[in-house]
This record gives sequence, C-alpha cells and structure tokens, in this order.
Amino acid sequence: MLFYCQFGRLFTVLLLLSISGCSVIGEQDYQYSVENSPANYQKWRHQQNETVQVSLLTDLIAIDELNDLVLLAMDKNPSLQQTAAALQISYAQRGIAASERIPHLSAGLNADNKKDSDTTYSADLTVSWEIDLWQKISDSVSAAEMDIKSSEMTYQSARDVLAANVMRSWLQINLSQQLLEIEKQRLTALENNEISIVERYRAGLGELEELDSARSSSAKTRAALVDYAEQLAQKQRSLQLLLGQNPQSDNIQISAEFPAVSAPLTNLPEQDLGRRPDLQSAYYNILANQYRTDIAYKALLPSISLSASLSSLAAAPSDVLFGSGAWSLLGQLTAPLFQGGKLRSEIEIAQLSAEQSYWLYQETLLNAVNEVENALGQELSLTRQQEHLNEALSSAQTNFANYQVKYRQGLVDILDLLAVQQQTFDLQSQLIEVTYLQLNNRIDLGLALGLGVSS
Repeated sequence: MLFYCQFGRLFTVLLLLSISGCSVIGEQDYQYSVENSPANYQKWRHQQNETVQVSLLTDLIAIDELNDLVLLAMDKNPSLQQTAAALQISYAQRGIAASERIPHLSAGLNADNKKDSDTTYSADLTVSWEIDLWQKISDSVSAAEMDIKSSEMTYQSARDVLAANVMRSWLQINLSQQLLEIEKQRLTALENNEISIVERYRAGLGELEELDSARSSSAKTRAALVDYAEQLAQKQRSLQLLLGQNPQSDNIQISAEFPAVSAPLTNLPEQDLGRRPDLQSAYYNILANQYRTDIAYKALLPSISLSASLSSLAAAPSDVLFGSGAWSLLGQLTAPLFQGGKLRSEIEIAQLSAEQSYWLYQETLLNAVNEVENALGQELSLTRQQEHLNEALSSAQTNFANYQVKYRQGLVDILDLLAVQQQTFDLQSQLIEVTYLQLNNRIDLGLALGLGVSS
C-alpha cells in the first residue's frame, strides 16, 4: 500500500513539473492566422463575351491530339514519376507513424555455449506497448497525414505544370512553323524581285546595282530560314523530352496554324486562389508543423509503457520452444527531468519550422496574386497590340501594292520597294508572335488561377 502511495505522489509531481514546463513557452496558432487572414480569399472579376465552359487547364485548347500528348506525358515524364514516388514515400511514412499505436511483438532464440558445460538455450517472446496518454502518437499520425496531403498537392501541381508545358511547347512549334513559312514567302518574293530586276535591266529600264541589293536581301533571308529551321527542330526535341521519349524519335506532326485558345475566366466571373495546389500544399505544411510543435511540447510530459514477456530456458531447442515458460509483466513510467535543454531546443525548432511554413504560405499567396494580376494585365495589353498590328499590316499591304505599281512605272527604285516589302513581312511575323504570346499568356493565367488537369 505504501508503494502505491509513493508511486502516485511521484506521478503527480512529475505531471506538475511537465505541465509547468509546457506552459513556459507559448504556441502561436498559425492555422487560425491563415484561415482568418483577409488575404486568404482573393477574387477577380473579368467580363468576357465567349461562351465556352472552362473548368480544366486542358479545356483551354480543345484539341484531341494535344490532349493525347498530355496524357502520354502524365505516364512517361520522368520528373513527374519522381514526384509520384515521393508521394508514395509519404504514404509509407504515415504507416510508420501509425504503427506506434499498435503493440509491438518480438521474439528471440539464444544459445549459450560455455567451456566445460552443456549448451543451454533460451527463448523469449515480448509484447510492448506505449500508452498514448497525451495523444502524442496521434499527433504524429496527423502530421504524417498532413504531409500526405501536402505531397498530393505537390504531385497535382507537378501534373498541372507538366500539362501547361506540353501546351506551351505545342504553341511554340506552331509559332516556329508559321515564322518559317513567312520567311519562305519572303524568300520567294525576293527571288521574284531578282528575276524582275534582270528583266528590267535587259529592257534598259534599270541598273545592275539593284540586283546586288536584291541578292543581299535574299541571302539574309536564307540565313534566317536556317535559323528558324533549327529552332523548330529544338522545340520538337523539347516536346519529346516532356513526353518522356527519345529526342531522336520522329517529330510530332502539328499544323502550322494556331489553335483556338479559350480565355480561362470564361463563364467564371468569380475566381479564388483556393484551387491552386501550391497554396494548398503550403497550407497543409503549416498544419503538419503545428502538429509537430504539439509533439515537441508533449515530449516534456511523462510516458507510460507496458511490456509482457514469456521466457524459457532449456538444454534443447525443442524444449525451449515448446516447453513451459515464465511470464513477466512490467509497467514503466518515465519523465524527462534534465536533458541539458535538448527538449526546449526541439520545441523552439518546431515553433520556428511552423513559423517558417506560415511565411512560406504568405509568400506563395502573394506570388499567386501577382501572377494573376500580371496575366490579366498582359491579356489586355496583347489584345490591344493585336488590334494595332492588324491596322499596321493592312496599311503596309496597301502601301506595298502601290509601290509595286510605282516601281514598274519607274517612279521608285528597288531599295524603296524592298523596304516596304520587308516591312510587310516583318509586321506579319510580329503579329504572329504577339498572337502566340496572348495564347501562351492564357495558359499562364489558367495555371495561376488554379486550373489544372484531372487528378
């Protein structure tokens, strides 16, 4: 009876010391700060006239061939598969944490051979279990579950980015093919100018020096053709890498015209950033670190463990395995009293890790807002640039037609005609590049708003 009274008093003293130790350092609830932050929920209003429903990133470009490439990349891209393996590791780590809830069973068989004595055999079977009195193990499991959710969001983000990169690569190949076609048209026009100059010279209507100017422009265009052809080949190889294929594989056939790319906000006048997987991943990291902070605090509290063992000793292995043995039951109460400040340092590290994850979330949120605002501003800017370039191209084409007539009449020289002609082709290339930038920006905007591929 006296033993139990002393044991109870010791337990009470250890408990009071542990609780007082836990109350020394305050804990900030970063989860509450995030969920009640006015910057957590952001909305944008954007009016559009289109009627296409957009709910996924792949809906922006409704082309079956492109969707097939996206699906192929999801299966074969090496970087994405590494992220998927990291997610599986998170599941396995959760299993390790959950195993602490279950009693552990271990068995052993030993042989003792001493000089001038017979060999003796001993066997033992031990069951041990730590009582989760303060829910420390439960917090560890919860932290592992938050890690899983964070890894799932990281994996989803990697899938979304990969899909966006495949779509961008598709548009880049389109751009290169169209620019290459314009350079071919430019070269054809310049070669026709050379023929025209020779005919005019033979007719006594021009000078032979004009032929040198035309040939110089033709040579410059041929050099540009070589450059555009190599750029196209590099972009084809880049697409092959995204698909997890050998860059030496056959090129993927893509039409030399831009597909229709819907605006991400169509029929969605109100968007919030809660759909972004990187924000969700950062939020789950906060929760995981908050659980780990709780675990660090509870390490100051006493722990109770129970163990039961069955042991036997015999001269033969069969006797030790199948003979009768002796049972023993042990209950153990342990509490940290002095560890040189180790536990308090671990608490401080856990708190700082939680604070670090909180500020990482804030940084991710600000970057997300900035990405959306930049993409919306770029959409408006590129739309206006397209309007101005269309007007400029229309005027340049009219001007070039007039100069052709004047050149045949001998009213202007070949240099004036070449300048106007080059301006027309340059405007065509510039308009195509601006169109590409607008379509690419719509993909960026969809990604910034959290549109992605199906999970």
